[in-house]
Formats: sequence, structure tokens, C-alpha cells
Amino acid sequence: MPKSTLQRSYSAHHRKTDKTTLLFGIAIFFKFLLFDFIWSLTTTFASFSTIEFYTTKLIATLILIIPSLFFRLWKTEIVIMFLLDILLIINLMYFRTYYTAIPLTSYALSGNLADFKGSVYDSFCWYDIFFPFSTLACIPLYQFYKRKQEKKRHTLFWILLSGSIAIFAIVTSFKGGFKEAYGKVQQKAYLCASTTSIYTVFGSLYYDLINQKQELTPQIQQTIEDWLSKKPEHHALTQKISVRNNCIVILAESLESWVLETKIEGQEITPQLNKLLKDSTTLYAPYVLTQVKGGRSIDAQLLLCAGMLPINSGAYSSQYPDHTYGTLQKAMHQKKNSRNYLLTIDKVSTWNQGVIAYNFGIDSIIAYHDFEQTGAFGTHKRVGDRPFLEQCRKKIENGEIWKKGENAYIQCVTYSGHAPFRLPEELKEISFSSAIPQKMNDYMTMAHYTDSAIGEFVEFLKTRPEYAETLIVITGDHEGLANYRPELCNTPGGKGVVSDKTFTPFIIVNSPVGMRYDKVMGQIDMYPTLLNLLQLDDYEWTGLGQSILDPQKKGFAVNPQMNVEGEAVSPEESAFAKNAYDISDMMIRFDYLKQYAEKAEP
Repeated sequence: MPKSTLQRSYSAHHRKTDKTTLLFGIAIFFKFLLFDFIWSLTTTFASFSTIEFYTTKLIATLILIIPSLFFRLWKTEIVIMFLLDILLIINLMYFRTYYTAIPLTSYALSGNLADFKGSVYDSFCWYDIFFPFSTLACIPLYQFYKRKQEKKRHTLFWILLSGSIAIFAIVTSFKGGFKEAYGKVQQKAYLCASTTSIYTVFGSLYYDLINQKQELTPQIQQTIEDWLSKKPEHHALTQKISVRNNCIVILAESLESWVLETKIEGQEITPQLNKLLKDSTTLYAPYVLTQVKGGRSIDAQLLLCAGMLPINSGAYSSQYPDHTYGTLQKAMHQKKNSRNYLLTIDKVSTWNQGVIAYNFGIDSIIAYHDFEQTGAFGTHKRVGDRPFLEQCRKKIENGEIWKKGENAYIQCVTYSGHAPFRLPEELKEISFSSAIPQKMNDYMTMAHYTDSAIGEFVEFLKTRPEYAETLIVITGDHEGLANYRPELCNTPGGKGVVSDKTFTPFIIVNSPVGMRYDKVMGQIDMYPTLLNLLQLDDYEWTGLGQSILDPQKKGFAVNPQMNVEGEAVSPEESAFAKNAYDISDMMIRFDYLKQYAEKAEP
């Protein structure tokens, strides 16, 4: 064959692919964007503002079009696109149920993918069909565009691929590398569930690969068990107490103890809570030392519900959501056959709470999208405490939660007390003079608003036929004043009023043991105390703290800065309490409690 004929044949052979490859590339890029849009509907669209969001999708798209661009394998390209559709859809289905992408290890378990539970199947949404439809649409369009005579060039492909990789590498290197950058996103309260959106499903799988679970070595296990062996044993109460089969927890955002039982300029800041404190059936501990760390609110749930201290760095709910935790919710279900509910006006993606809630033993999550967005205010425009608790009441009244004859654990997480404590003028029911520092004024005004909301909700609960067997727990998730505290403590209006310590209140309404505990305790001590009051003492995990109903308990606690607050203790006791932070960190990181769960299985 003459050379000119060979050249013409070669040229014709390659002229068909430019527009078809572009078509496939656009379709694949669209799939990634559609996936991220759907994912972000229940998380946050903040990921769209990151450089990594676009570069990762461009890199993945360019790699996936290689069969079409270089080898003209359009049928192979279609198969790849269908496989991508399946991957993206099943991850969305999984996310709607478990609030995370499918873990890498689950792909090796055929049952996790081939035998999805009904709840996951039910999570399929009609708009998911746009994934395979976009692939099907490419087939007739390919047939049309393949007849177009275009000269094939790969220059643009290499420019886009190398440029995207370079930009991604530079941005990521400034953040300490991929693993470090990914981990930092996980530690952000409102962005932690967006890692898959930013880095694509492939990025999440790669992170799982390089961040495999650390093995519990014999040496680490021995360190943990040596500490546990020296911890005071948990005991049931010696006296007989009345039974409580229901537990309602109100976790109030940033509620500090000093606002309770306090009058400023002749006005009670928290009249409703003060009223509850006077009841003989109320247990009140005003000096609960805040022990949360970087996870803030979600750390408080770990302390209260699992009796464990936060990990040394970051949020356990993002780093170790699939590890094993012994919790109050699981104990309630195991011992009282309860149904467990979480009610929050925040999104389930915040602090990865959707994932960790199910792991803690929550059966039903009622969150942001399940509440009418009335009375919303604050930085993130969340429903105010009053309409939130009013809607919680309605959900109980209409049988949506706590159905008739059902033992229940219900955890309500409020939001209004979140900094900067700015309550809209029309919602203010109390005011102070200019002699009161503005930040203190704002905080007390907000505390009064939350107090009213809680008071009304508790009064409703008292009308329930189950009230006699219901324990109501009210506590602050952590301190709220942060760096404003020293300044406020030294102002004429705040001195002697604002506490210089980070104390939150621990209030138990309708407690089978009514008392006032005026010693210092840690947030970690709430869990074993509740095990006592709910008579769950034979549950396999009793926490790292000590019940305040134990007469042997010392009245002190250690904060995350390793400061000892409360009564004087020996250097050995102080060191032991401080070591609890490292012990808890190891137990969580190395999934120590998994062995407890395995022993408990029939």
C-alpha cells in the first residue's frame, strides 16, 4: 500500500474521537458534580469553594476517559461509566442510612453490597436515575458525533491532567500532605462529612487504605488494663430505689452553672431551672468540670453517654466512628428494651453525629430537615430552643416518638446557647443595664431564653403517664464563655458572679435519689451516676469515671489542661486521674472495647 494511502487510513482512523471523548468527559464530570450536589444537600455546600473539590474531579475524569481517548474503546468507556454510576449510587444510598461513604473494608464483604438492608434500599431516590441516564444518553450522541471529522490531539489532555495534578499537589502539600489535609477536614464541625465530596469516593477509599485501623498490641492492652485494674470498682446502690424505665436527656448548648440560682439587678436568670432545683426529687451537682476537647459538643456526648474522655487530638466521631463504644443508649436497650431517639436541629453531618449516634445505639435520628425552620437565628440559622422543644413535644404527642407502652431514651440537643449568644430582640424576656458587660448581658439573656424553653418542656413531661418512671437529665454540653471569662470575672458587673472555673450543671429531675452534690466532679462522672440511678449497673461497660453516689468518691476532677480542680488529693491520685486521658485515647484509637462487645454477643 502506498505511503499516502497509509497516511490517509491512519488519519481517518483517528479523526473520530475528539468530540466523542469530550462527550464522555463531560458526562463523567457531570456525574461527580451531581453526586456532590446530592451529598451536600444534607451536609454543606462549603466543599464547592475548595480547590481540591475541582481538581480531584478533573483528575478522576481525565483518567477515566483514557480508554476512549487513546484506544477508541467506546464500549469499554460505556461500561466504565455504568460501573461509576453503580459506585456513586450505592455510596449515596449508604450515606442516607449511615451518613458516611462505604468504608473500604466493606467492599470485601459481599453481604454489605449484595444484600443491602431494607432501610438502605428505601433510601434510593428518584433523582438517582440521572446517573445511568447520563450514561445511556451518551450512546446515541456518540453515534452522532463519531461521524464528525476532527483531527485528534492529546496536547490539551496532558495539559489538563498535569496541571490539575500539580495544583492539587501544591495545595495539598501546603496542608501537610494528603493524609494530613484529609484529617484536618474531618476535624471541622460543619465540614467533617464533606471529605467524600471534596476528594471523591476514590479519595475516601485511598484515605481508608492508608489509614487502616491500628492494631491493639499486647503492650498497649497491658497498659490499659493496668490502669483499669486500679480504678475504683463501680457498685450498685446499697439502698433500694424506685425504678426508672425512661431517660430524657436535654443537652443544653454552652450552659454554665453560675447562671443558676443567681439574681442580677433583682432578676432571676433561670427561674424555671431554679424551681426544679427546689424539688426534693431533684439531684443537682453545680460543679461539673468541663472536660471536652476539640470535638466540643460531640465530646460531651462521649463523656455523658459513654463515660470516656475525648481523644488527645481531633474528634473521635470523625476519626473512629466505626469503633466500639459502651453507651447509656445500648445499656437502656439491652436492659430495658428501650427505643432510643436523638433529636437535634443541627444537621446529621455536624461533627459526624449521624454516624456516631447509630454506633452509640440510637434507633431514630430526628434532625435539621425534620423540624419546621421557625424561629431560626444565630450564626448557622438554627431553630431556637423554644420552637425546637415545642416541636419535640408535638412529636411525642402525635406518637412520632415515644410511642404508647414504649420504654424510651430521648436525647434532645439544643443550639441557641451557641456563641456569640445573640438573641433577636423580639425574643428577649429579660434585660440588664449598661453596668453589665455586653457579652455577659448577651449570655444571661440567652440562658433565660433556654431556661424558659426547658421549663415548659419539663412541665409537659410531668403530665405524661410515664413520668413516674422517667428520669430527666439536664446538663450543659460544655462551658461557653471561653476567652471572655477572665475579662468578665474582673469587671465590676461580672466579678463575684461569673465563675472563674468552667463548671456546667448536672440536674436530674424525678431522680430516685434526691440530693445536692456540692463537690467538684467531672463530666466523665455523669455516666456511672446515671447507671446507678437507672439501675443499669450490670451493663458490661461502666465508664472511666466514678459515680457521685459512691461514698468513696473524692470531690475533684482534671480538665484537659491537666489542672486539678476541687478538694486536695495526693500526687498519686492526681497523676492517676490525669493518665485517664491517655488511657481513654488508647482505648478509642485501638478499639479496645470491641472485645467487650464480642464477649456480650450470644
